Amino acid sequence: MIRTPSQIWGAPIVLGILTTIGLISALLGDGIWDAVSAVALGIPCLLGFWFGMRRTPAQRSAL
Repeated sequence: MIRTPSQIWGAPIVLGILTTIGLISALLGDGIWDAVSAVALGIPCLLGFWFGMRRTPAQRSAL
């Protein structure tokens, strides 16, 4: 199956944009900016944890 560039790079680009928004909003100020930063930086972390835990034990030991 041939994948298009948007199928390959779509999720990494969205995660990169979320991370950038989170880092910039953390520098901008307090209050609502802290909440925006926490959400924008938390989503990539949670997704990384989720997909990391979905691996089977056999896949983990192969590394």
